[in-house]
Amino acid sequence: MPAGGFSVAAPAGTEFEAKITPIVIISCIMAATGGLMFGYDVGISGGVTSMDDFLKKFFPTVYRQKHEDKESNYCKYNNQDLQLFTSSLYLAGLTATFFASYTTRNLGRRLTMLIAGIFFLVGVVFNAAAQDLAMLIVGRILLGCGVGFANQAVPLFLSEVAPTRIRGGLNILFQLNVTIGILFANLVNYGTSKINGWGWRLSLGLAGIPAVLLTVGSLLVTDTPNSLIERGRLEEGKAVLRRIRGTPNIEPEFEEILAASRAAQRVKHPFRNLLQRRNRPQLVIAIVLQIFQQFTGINAIMFYAPVLFNTLGFKSDAALYSAVITGAVNVLSTLVSIYSVDRIGRRMLLLEAGVQMFLSQVVIAVLLGIKVTDHSDDLSRGYAVLVVVMVCTFVSSFAWSWGPLGWLIPSETFPLETRSAGQSVTVCANLLFTFVIAQAFLSMLCSLKYGIFAFFSAWVVVMSLFVLFLLPETKNVPIEEMTERVWKQHWFWKRFMDDDADYGVEDGDGDYVKKPSSYNNNASNGSNGVRP
Repeated sequence: MPAGGFSVAAPAGTEFEAKITPIVIISCIMAATGGLMFGYDVGISGGVTSMDDFLKKFFPTVYRQKHEDKESNYCKYNNQDLQLFTSSLYLAGLTATFFASYTTRNLGRRLTMLIAGIFFLVGVVFNAAAQDLAMLIVGRILLGCGVGFANQAVPLFLSEVAPTRIRGGLNILFQLNVTIGILFANLVNYGTSKINGWGWRLSLGLAGIPAVLLTVGSLLVTDTPNSLIERGRLEEGKAVLRRIRGTPNIEPEFEEILAASRAAQRVKHPFRNLLQRRNRPQLVIAIVLQIFQQFTGINAIMFYAPVLFNTLGFKSDAALYSAVITGAVNVLSTLVSIYSVDRIGRRMLLLEAGVQMFLSQVVIAVLLGIKVTDHSDDLSRGYAVLVVVMVCTFVSSFAWSWGPLGWLIPSETFPLETRSAGQSVTVCANLLFTFVIAQAFLSMLCSLKYGIFAFFSAWVVVMSLFVLFLLPETKNVPIEEMTERVWKQHWFWKRFMDDDADYGVEDGDGDYVKKPSSYNNNASNGSNGVRP
């Protein structure tokens, strides 16, 4: 085996040789800039909506509520139009992801990322130049379309390019860039809040930087071997596989991808194929992980961090400063995940984080229940610092667990024939519940007050139990061998992997027919890991 490389053992004794080549690292970094754009969008909205100039122009009612004592501290920002400004992006992304599924499968991962970059650029222009609420919302919708396309293509790109042993770490580059984008947005908001009149325009306009990075990056990277082979470009796919693995010995992996691709080509209706019994474990886990990810309460904090800190009695500068601190913690903790995910595994990170998130949210709820009432925000310096520490404790645990793993696990578990459709459902579920939380959080804060943190902590208990009993470990398993080595070995999900169900491949007429014997033979000798 060449120096600097490693091999991945397949079940039947074959090995996939791979080096960590510069082209893999560069491609993954460029692709992950889609996360930078997503993160900036998440982080920028909370800071902008706490700026008086922005509120006076677009949300005068909220501006009056913010500066009048009549309104409850918990209800000062309770406004459906303001929540729509934040949530419209995610509703648009939800819709766009269905179109992105088509482009990802038929046009490739690279072109889908390019489309995302173009949507981002146009949306930035609309937002920075907005003259009324309608123009502002149109810009957010365009950004949402970019989110839908980027979140569809980038995790697939990263999972397919990365060697198996470091697939988790490289895939988490997407989430790392999300956290860097949030931190960048918080720093920008802290600076632009001091610019009277047009600081908010600069905050929204600087989203053009990550948008340009994603667009240029997608022009420079090559498409994944899986995508090229799936679209019939076999020699090009083999050449790319040889380049990214840094070795001429790529035949075993090429044959496995080719066999999976042939199965994928028989699937004319991938969304209908998702409903097959054998795809149910991946589908259920993908959807449930997205629901749980949002019901940790993380986006409620990230969307509205400055607003939330203002509500708790922090002054404007202190609120933005505290948001910067949580953003920095978010980035550093994601680095922890990159280091540990392929060492200690997905399940351990999720279970540890569940305990940490639960305890921190309970402490926050108790502190706010005691110290912050409807019309009193007498939060002493010591208590204020403790609230920030608990928020950072919560954010750190999320950043090395549910944040990156909510995207990583679905992207590596679907077989090739349903991978694009599965990723589309994953993104759709994520954006749907992101929209629900974004649209409802300020109203929930007004109604539940400090109890909102107790609400989220109860969900953390539920999701931790799900991980404990129903989530299998996927670390160090080649992406095309998940069925044999993960799903068929799990105590519960193996019942959906019946070997006697040979009618698992869809033909051109939409009927499910018996798999050809060559396909079964390839699967049994280790050259194909996708079996019904």
